[in-house]
Amino acid sequence: MQKNKGILLVLSGFSGSGKGTVMKEIMKQYSDRYALSISATTRAPRPGETDGVEYFFKTREEFEAMIANNELIEYAQYVSNYYGTPKAYVEEQLNAGKDVILEIEIQGALKIKEKFPDTLLLFMTPPSAEELKNRLIGRGTETMDVIESRLSRAVQEAEGIEKYDYLIINDDLEECVEQFHSIVTNEHYRVSRNEENIDNMRSQLAAFTKN
Repeated sequence: MQKNKGILLVLSGFSGSGKGTVMKEIMKQYSDRYALSISATTRAPRPGETDGVEYFFKTREEFEAMIANNELIEYAQYVSNYYGTPKAYVEEQLNAGKDVILEIEIQGALKIKEKFPDTLLLFMTPPSAEELKNRLIGRGTETMDVIESRLSRAVQEAEGIEKYDYLIINDDLEECVEQFHSIVTNEHYRVSRNEENIDNMRSQLAAFTKN
C-alpha cells in the first residue's frame, strides 16, 4: 500500500504545560518522522540565529508580498513585526511524508483547522491546575503578576479545549512523548486518511471480476 502523506499537526497548550520540552524530545527521538514548522518573520536575526533554521527572515515588503500571494498558512503581527507559517515549507515536508508540527495558540489553531480540515489538533496540559501554577513559579523567570496573567489566560484557553481532537496530559516527559507519537501513528490508519489506498484496493479487486 502507498505511504500516507504527512499530517499537519497543531499543538497548543497553556503556558507552562511543557510544549517546548516535549517537542525537543520528539525531534530528538523521531526526527525522521516529524518536521517542526519554521516561521517567517520580519524581526532582525539575533546573534547565532540562521536563516532557514530558527526562522525564515524576511523584509516587511517580502512578508507583505507573501500575504498578498496567499503563501502563508497563518500570520499575525506582534510589536510591529510580522510572524507567519510559510505554506511552501509545510507542503514540501508533508509531501515528503513527514508529519509537520505547528506550535500555535488556540485562535490560530482554529483558523488553521477551518482552512485545512484535515489538520489534527492536540492540546497539552499538566495533570492539574495546581501543577500548572507550580511549574510557572518554578521557572523563576517571571514576577507573580506575570504568572497571574498567564493563569488568567489559561482560564480563557480552557474554554476552547473541546474544539481539539486529542488531549495530552504532560505528567511524565517520556510517557507524554510516547502518547503524542502513538496518537499520530494511529491517526495515519484512519479510514478518511487512506482513501487512495482504499480506491487502489477496489480497482485491483474489480480487475479480478473482469478476468
